[in-house]
Order: sequence, then C-alpha cells, then structure tokens
Amino acid sequence: MYTDATAAEIDAVVKKSWEAFHQYRKFPLKRRADFMRAIAVEMESLGDELLKIVSSETNLPLLRLQNERARTIFQLNSYADACERGEWMEIRIDTEIPDRNPPKPDLRKMMVPLGPVVVFGASNFPFAYSTAGGDTACAFAAGCPVIVKAHPAHAETSEQVAGAILKAAKKMNMPEGIFAHIHGAGFEVGRSLVTHPLTKAVGFTGSFSGGKALFDLSSQRREPIPVFAEMSSVNPVFLLPEKLKQSPEEIARLYGGSITLGVGQFCTNPGLIFGIDSENLDQFISILGTEIKKTIPGTMLHPGIAKAYIDKRKTAISQESVETIAVSEVAPKENQAIATIASASGQAFLNNPVLHQEIFGPYSLVIRCRDMNEMISVAKHIEGQLTSTLMATETDMRNNEAFVEEVKNICGRFILNGVPTGVEVCLSMQHGGPFPATTDSRFTSVGADGIKRFARPLCFQNWTNALLPDELKNENPLALWRTVNDRLTKDAVF
Repeated sequence: MYTDATAAEIDAVVKKSWEAFHQYRKFPLKRRADFMRAIAVEMESLGDELLKIVSSETNLPLLRLQNERARTIFQLNSYADACERGEWMEIRIDTEIPDRNPPKPDLRKMMVPLGPVVVFGASNFPFAYSTAGGDTACAFAAGCPVIVKAHPAHAETSEQVAGAILKAAKKMNMPEGIFAHIHGAGFEVGRSLVTHPLTKAVGFTGSFSGGKALFDLSSQRREPIPVFAEMSSVNPVFLLPEKLKQSPEEIARLYGGSITLGVGQFCTNPGLIFGIDSENLDQFISILGTEIKKTIPGTMLHPGIAKAYIDKRKTAISQESVETIAVSEVAPKENQAIATIASASGQAFLNNPVLHQEIFGPYSLVIRCRDMNEMISVAKHIEGQLTSTLMATETDMRNNEAFVEEVKNICGRFILNGVPTGVEVCLSMQHGGPFPATTDSRFTSVGADGIKRFARPLCFQNWTNALLPDELKNENPLALWRTVNDRLTKDAVF
C-alpha cells in the first residue's frame, strides 16, 4: 500500500526539517510544550477506530492497545510538563569575579537542541515507541524537528498518528517541516536518512542487527552523529539461595506470568534465570514448567517475528546440554508462539555463546550453577542488559556483596524481588544499559531525562544580560531552577 521513499524525497524532507529547526529551536519552552499537548489531544481524538486498525496490523488485543495509547498520551503530556519546567536544560551560572587574578569571566551554560532527529518506529510498541512515542516527544521537547520512518508492520497505524501530529502542528502554527513521515521497508531508506548531512541524531528501538547497522552508518559519516538505539537484552534473573528456599512456588508463578506476558514480546522479557543446583531450584523449575504448560499460544506481532522466534527457539533447544523442561500443551496455530522453558548447566552457558542470545518471545532458559562461585563467573560473562534482577533476602545480599557488584555492572535497571516486565514512565526510570542493550548507556529512552539525548551543552561567556537567552538572564523570567554559583535556586542573579 505504501511505497518506499526515494532518495530525492528524503533529501527534500530533511532539508525542510533543517529549515524548520532554525525557527523551532528559538521557540519558548511553553510553546513547545503546548504543541506536544496538542498532539496528545489529536491522538486521543482518533478514538477507537484507530485501535481497530492497530489490532488488525499487529494482532495485539484491544485492552493492551488502550493501555499503550493511554501511556503514549501520558508521555506526551508529562514530557511537555518537563520541557516547560526546564530541569533537563541543566542551567549553570557562574558570575564574574573581575578583581581576581586572573579575572574570572561570567559563564552561563544550558542545553540547546541538536537539530533534525530521525525516529525509527518499533515493531512491538505501535504507539509508545513509534510515531508519537517517547523518542518523538523527547525530540520535540528538546527543540528538534522529527522525521519518522514508519515501521512497515503497522504502516497504516503510523500514517494515522502522523496525521494527528501534522494536524496539531497546523493548529499550533508550527513551522512547515517540524514533522515529516515517510515509509520504507528496505534498508536504503534508513541508510539515506541516517547518512544525510543535515540529520543530527537518531532514535531507534528494535533488533541488535538493525540498531548496530544504523550506529555503524552514523560513525562512518564525515560528521558522526549520536544514534540512541535500544537493541537487545535477555534481562537475567538471579535466584539467591535463602530467597529461593523461602518461596520457590511464589517466584515460579510470578515468572511464569512475566515470561509469557504479551507473548513474550517485550524488550524486558526475562530470558535467562540463574540458580544454584538444589532441591529448591528443582521445585522452582517444576512449578514454572507447570505454569508454562498451561499457557495458551498467542499470535505474534507479524509473521517475520513469529518466524524468527520459531527459528531461534529451535536453535536454542537443539544445543548440546540443553534440556527442554516444558512447553505449552496447546498446539500453536500459524504465527503463534509456543511458550517454552529449557535448562542447561552453568558450564554449558559459559562455553556456548548461543545460550546468551535473546530469543524474542515467550522463552526462558534456566541455568543451573554448581555454587556461588560459578554464579559469579556466569555474571562476569553476561553482556550489557537493560535490566538485571535479584530474587534475594537481605541476608543473601549481605553474604554476596561481590556478586551483587558484578550484576550491578551489567545493567541499567537493577531490580530486587520483582519482574523486569513493566517500565514506569517517570524521571527516576532508567531504560537503557551497557552495550549491546543500547548504544549509549548514559541515557534513557523512558522518562523525561530522555530529552537530554537530543540536546547539547552550550556555554555563553561574558554576554551582556540583554543578549542572553531568557533561560540565562539575570532576572530569571521563566522562573526556572538554575545552579547559580554552586547553589540551586530560582532566585534572580544580582
């Protein structure tokens, strides 16, 4: 239905975005925020008809889509509020000391927008990580125009949401080119967008291969640009001895639900579970297997994801020393995923890189470690993750401080006695982790701190008050929090 954008069309779109940038970056914070709020209104006004379109394209149930749409609208509004508050700008002011030897100049620093941002829609979140999702909202808040490449698996959904954004832009008198929406199933469209000299940043959520390819393209440019890619995570869970002894059944039922939630199609799906070989671990595995057997197979987002799950699952369970513990007792239909739990030894895990790989779907591998020393060794061999989870008592934690430090070192969100699925949208959330989970572990793609991805610091030295941007003026006309001479305040500078 939709054709790939041509190189000429992409060039025209990015140039128009660059022109819009020179206007939009000067807009007051409130005007940016009001634009974002207007997008939320227009998106909500699309009503249930939009949900029907999304459900037909993604196989996601209406309740899930209602919740995701509500989350996306909340993101737009909450990031708009954060944009207006301005804390993300990290304003620093150090006033001059002219009689010091040598004299100290007046220095004032704030974050300013990077320029046009290309956002790649995600397959598994047609609202929250796609056309009007978190990357788009963060870029608008930072003062950047956005070019969205629709995900081909829900192209019509993306088109509808793009229409809402453009409608809001017109109502709010935004500059032409503030937002653009293009289609492209082929790699060349992505390549053209990332390598265009006027593109200044990229937001991506998807596979490791896709994110790494975009990152490599950006690095090879004459002017490299940041690519903020969320890519691959198996979200390891570590069952420590005392906690497992206390509640093996409770933990097993908790994780049975987490592994199969949304047919396992979450970037925070717990794909690896580690425990020390014992009767308690046997009990945990047995109960988890029972939960998995009761799971009814679900239809995956699209045939490509279903095929990838089937192929990777087959590869994983066919590895030497891997034992299949349980599968769903209901036979899957076309494009459905059969929930699976398998098991292997700690030594097998250490020797076989295939067992480390993400399998996107309702699959998890339980690793039986000989003892705590082997569990520490295993933790040292796990790559960067979005999350790591400890199921542990306080005694477990105190008795294994070195192990806790190892696990902390590989993740962006460190969970105690919970599940990784479920990502709260708030300032304290960190949704990003060491490579290969993301391309830059310093930033988050969830929460208003994500705005900082699309801005850079700029220092003004010895500028007169009249020429400074409002954010840095002595009188603080926007009533922003600023660090003035090492003191956080909203007071004017005297």
